[in-house]
Amino acid sequence: MFRSLLVGFDGSAQARKAYFIALDIAQKYQSQVHVLAVVRPPDFPEEVETRAHIESARDQIGRRLSFLQSETAHVALHPHFRIAVGHPAEQIVRAAEEHRIELILLGHRGHGMFDRWLLGSVSRTVIAYAHCAVMVVR
Repeated sequence: MFRSLLVGFDGSAQARKAYFIALDIAQKYQSQVHVLAVVRPPDFPEEVETRAHIESARDQIGRRLSFLQSETAHVALHPHFRIAVGHPAEQIVRAAEEHRIELILLGHRGHGMFDRWLLGSVSRTVIAYAHCAVMVVR
């Protein structure tokens, strides 16, 4: 049914849950699993600060991805892990198109109404622009 899955991973408990659901689906349908973590640059960047922020965030999310990868090493599937830089929703939609993803799985962090209004919701934006099905995991 789903030959390729993409998990948007931000290190949260909900993203971990989405990852394990993706693995379960992948085992049932012999699917490929892609895991994408996105490092968001600062809103008001200065070159030196931006570079340091991105490197620090890459290191941190890289450690989380390594831990996630080691946690599931026993699974016969071999997920593909990648870190991108940019706006999370944009990078997730772009990766989904690039890898011909059929289902995107995202964790829902449950920000309040003000945060959603101010920052927008990654899940909502991905749902609006993705070419494929999107599952939001709570």
